Amino acid sequence: RQPQLLQDAHNSSVLNNDVVGAFLQGGRVARLRRPVEIQFWHNTVLDASNATCVFWKPGDGAGSAGSWSKEGCRTTHREGTVICHCDHLTYFAILLLPVEALSPAQLASLTHISTVGCSLSAAATLCTLLLCCFSSTRCPPLSCRQRLRDNTTRIHMHLLTALLLLNCSFLLSTPMADGTEGLCRATAALLHASLLCALAWMAAEAFHLLLLLVKVYNIYIQHYLLKLCLFAWGEYAPAWLRLPTAWLPWHDPTQPVPGPAGLPTLAVVAVFAFKRDTYGYQTINTSECYRNMTMCWLTSLPAHYATLCYAGLILLFNTLVLGRVMMLLRRNRWQKGQARKDWVTVLGLTCLLGTTWGLAFFSFGVFLMPQLYLFTILNSLQG
Repeated sequence: RQPQLLQDAHNSSVLNNDVVGAFLQGGRVARLRRPVEIQFWHNTVLDASNATCVFWKPGDGAGSAGSWSKEGCRTTHREGTVICHCDHLTYFAILLLPVEALSPAQLASLTHISTVGCSLSAAATLCTLLLCCFSSTRCPPLSCRQRLRDNTTRIHMHLLTALLLLNCSFLLSTPMADGTEGLCRATAALLHASLLCALAWMAAEAFHLLLLLVKVYNIYIQHYLLKLCLFAWGEYAPAWLRLPTAWLPWHDPTQPVPGPAGLPTLAVVAVFAFKRDTYGYQTINTSECYRNMTMCWLTSLPAHYATLCYAGLILLFNTLVLGRVMMLLRRNRWQKGQARKDWVTVLGLTCLLGTTWGLAFFSFGVFLMPQLYLFTILNSLQG
């Protein structure tokens, strides 16, 4: 209980002024396969704070005493207890970092909104896909053939399929957190793959919009839909995995059916096979740390940041395409008197292109709470 000897340059606050040192004689202990578990008991309400497990990292220079670091440590919370899981031995403590934390009531309301919105989206996308399949069996052969050649409709159906998988896997992520670790990791991997595929199909929508409205002439691309599927879904399934083309009216029957392993999906499968601990239990902290919520999601910061970069690049491309289309419509406003109708179409395309997902990059400061509610409402209802 001498935290003044382990004080960093920011005068960080330590829970109950407790610092625990654990060592073994004869050498340095690090990179343990089975983490060491250290429990800190407390009888205080961790209000408007985030209790994080940290260890003391001595300074390199003579003028630097050192700093607290959370590298190699994972934090879990129970009522009255903070548990640290660390892969090395040194001085440990619980650092109290004042952050913008959700209250239990806010977390409950956001959870309710996302559950209702994703359920409605899943039902809407499923009904649309079923109606498309049902109508394909009743329309005249010529119109069916024309519909199958309509790339715009087929791209819409692929996006709806990706959104259906995304909503269903998200709804399963919280209840699966109460199950076994392997099942939770599989659910997290499915959620991650669905998110990447949905974002990829939003980019495909933007690229198709670019060809339709900006590059009107000479837009023929050989195996166009096949290349979009390779980008968003990926490889094609073997013959024994293919569904009858009557079940997939939005797909070109002259081409094979997309399989379950593609560019986004292949990356997730590779990570799941070689670094499975990337997926697992993810805790959403509240201001009262023992009233948190656990879901199945990414547990690795590098994977989280890589996903953000992937989403950021796609959203940047979609935003640029949408801006180019709006400039084109503004320039041609005086022609044909259909500018108002085109503007309404573009406003609808802001949802189709997923530009509302860009709200995720405004989760700081005074924007945090409005962003959380807007992001939850708009994106859960996207389907």
